[in-house]
Amino acid sequence: MNPSPHREPYRVGRSFARALVWFRRDLRVDDHAALHYALKHARQVWCVFVFDREILDPLLARSLARGKASDRREAFILASLAPLDAALRKAGGGLIVLHAAARTAIPALARELGAQAVFANHDYEPAAIDRDRAVADALAADARLYFSFKDQVVFERDEILNGQGKPFSVFTPYKNAWLKALQPFDLRPYPVAPYLPALAPLPAAHDRPLPTLDALGFAPAEPEAVPLAPGSPGAHALFDAFLDRLGDYARRRDFPAVRGPSYLSVHLRFGTISIRTLARAAHAAMLQGGADANGAATWLSELIWRDFYFMVLHHRPDLADGRSYHAAYDAIRWRTGPVAEQYFAAWREARTGYPLIDAAMLQLRQSGYMHNRLRMVSASFLVKDLGIDWRRGEAVFADLLNDYDFAANNGGWQWAASTGCDAQPWFRIFNPVTQSRKFDPEGAFIRRYLPQLAALPDKYLHAPWTAPEAVLAAAGITLGKDYPRPVVQHDLARQETLERYAVVKAGVGAPAAAAASERSG
Repeated sequence: MNPSPHREPYRVGRSFARALVWFRRDLRVDDHAALHYALKHARQVWCVFVFDREILDPLLARSLARGKASDRREAFILASLAPLDAALRKAGGGLIVLHAAARTAIPALARELGAQAVFANHDYEPAAIDRDRAVADALAADARLYFSFKDQVVFERDEILNGQGKPFSVFTPYKNAWLKALQPFDLRPYPVAPYLPALAPLPAAHDRPLPTLDALGFAPAEPEAVPLAPGSPGAHALFDAFLDRLGDYARRRDFPAVRGPSYLSVHLRFGTISIRTLARAAHAAMLQGGADANGAATWLSELIWRDFYFMVLHHRPDLADGRSYHAAYDAIRWRTGPVAEQYFAAWREARTGYPLIDAAMLQLRQSGYMHNRLRMVSASFLVKDLGIDWRRGEAVFADLLNDYDFAANNGGWQWAASTGCDAQPWFRIFNPVTQSRKFDPEGAFIRRYLPQLAALPDKYLHAPWTAPEAVLAAAGITLGKDYPRPVVQHDLARQETLERYAVVKAGVGAPAAAAASERSG
């Protein structure tokens, strides 16, 4: 089979006596691009993971500012390193784990081991690109090489372009081009097992137990801090369970009270399972037709959205500086002052008086996870009901989401705020009560996170302020005491939002024209 033009085998060009594989967002042994190429091209290979202080120190400071030095993601990473280390040790190697600044630690470790080359997989965030460039420069100054490979996406950067050779700004034509370009080779796993004998035993100085959270400066994880089984074993167990309900994905995915999603997002974020494994299964089920085809096609679209947002970030690195994708929307005057702070605190602390919004924020705060439908609704509520700058909500999600990924998080928030590529129109404003009645009709999700409302009849659960006093009394609820009154009236807030967005009303023609061109092209 001829290789796909989008995934030509990398030309490492030579063999090495010793090499180092730097694990980052790819905490697995199977189907791992960098590990495959290192093992294939070097006689001895060591593996390393760095708890990068340039990332952890600011994270720790933000955690302390919230009152507790804890972070669920660090707990998940640490728990996922254990099966990775075990798999490497079983094959004759092991995982070196450092707690340092990666940009200096990696070149130093390569020098210590006598590694002639460092192998890693691409990272797409601007700060990570800068770090990797610094590492490559330091290695080059020491006469060592740095190789980086596509691994966490199917298609990247400039691989999927429109008919004019430019990046897409609308998802559907991007997806169509993605599917048209896809070849079986793009989804084939990288063979690692045949080359594992090249793994080198850990040097004595680095053959030690994994660090604890305490040693990294974080408080020990609470029992619920790692809600999913970590590592590759946990990822594959979730994946196997999801395959049994793949056919129902399109029908069930929007309902937070049912087991509809795959729950694999955190595993994709940290690479404990390969994107190719997931996309291959979805694509095969879609092509086979039958009961699973529609669910598989819908799920594959969600995986393609992930590639889309990484592609957007590649072409617009300024998004990491807080810029709107469409610059015209930077003219919006967001609510500021004491009222804005009250609204923002109510949203962040699940005190808005809208049960679906509050339940969603409680799910996030308690578990580090939020259902995708609720991410859209809660983001829309902050921006278009409360008038708060979307960047503030983006930062909250960045702090709390287990699966936080800048590209997807920024893309989702700009979609909700209508400032991004292929975003919902600025005049489309989710009604939180309508969304609640539609996607949690029996109130199972709300009652789980807001037990104080459990006795309310379904008719009033989604909007408790509409319940007669007798109904509230029978349910043991006093509004303003047991549960807040709404911070805003949706109809009035909607009108204010339309007025707020009027500053860009005249400028929406260009994005619309571009979208129309892509759809027709």
